[in-house]
Amino acid sequence: MWLLMAFVSASLLGCYDSFKKEALRGNAVIPVLFLNTLFSSAIFLPFIVLSYHSPMLDGSPFHVASGGWECHKYIVLKSVIVLSSWLFGYFGMKHLPLTIVGPINATRPVMVLVGALLFFGERLNLWQWAGVFLAVISFFMLSRSGKKEGIDFKHNHWIMFVVLSALLGALSGLYDKYLMAPQSEGGVGMDRMMVQGWYNIYQAFMMLAMLLLLWWPYRKRSTPFHWHWSIPMISIFLSTADFIYFYSLSIPEAMVSIVSMVRRGSVVVSFIFGALFFHEKNLRSKALDLAFVLAGMLCLYIGTR
Repeated sequence: MWLLMAFVSASLLGCYDSFKKEALRGNAVIPVLFLNTLFSSAIFLPFIVLSYHSPMLDGSPFHVASGGWECHKYIVLKSVIVLSSWLFGYFGMKHLPLTIVGPINATRPVMVLVGALLFFGERLNLWQWAGVFLAVISFFMLSRSGKKEGIDFKHNHWIMFVVLSALLGALSGLYDKYLMAPQSEGGVGMDRMMVQGWYNIYQAFMMLAMLLLLWWPYRKRSTPFHWHWSIPMISIFLSTADFIYFYSLSIPEAMVSIVSMVRRGSVVVSFIFGALFFHEKNLRSKALDLAFVLAGMLCLYIGTR
């Protein structure tokens, strides 16, 4: 069940990446990200209010547990990690082709794997290791494809932004497993809806501060902001994908390294969007890179059967 949910989350995440690319085209990054956090908060706020003030959601997957600072301090740290990843990722996404950014993000589970081996004692079988190996190869192949578009992976700072975003995203994935794991297994044992609901709200306040301090005073000298229908779609697809993702991690037998790897299968959806709607270049070469990513996903799936 947890593996199937990871695949569903991956599909939704691919749509999220595509709407994000559309929203950022010729648009100011900070206002778009602020609205993303604001709409995501609006999605979860009713669940928080209902859970605190009525028994309506008791026993349902949408119930949000209550807790004091002992719980919220972990969520604040989660917010900082995710928001940092998003900031780097949004700027990188704006300036790079979607068919480049997607496969780079698809290598994120390799970073999660290393952390999972070190901190959670997870062990992979031969099929799963083969999947990781193919994902690593795909990254080096992607750097070759990028050169055809004048993108030097070693010296392009937008590539560095995407890589930093992936590193922080991997750290967030490991932190999620720590938060969800029972205390008997060395985790915090937190309620998944509490984490997802409140970290969005904390991020909205953080982004509001950035909007007022870093963007608003200089808005006339930077990229202007314009509204686009794709902006609320970012929040809808991300919130749904994360809800399913957190639920899968809450299942005791779920392996964070595998969930994270399958979730990066979102690159398939974003690649299709990049080809059909953004008319990006060198698709034949990038398709070969994508094939290695997909082969890695298949190996991981076989290894968990």
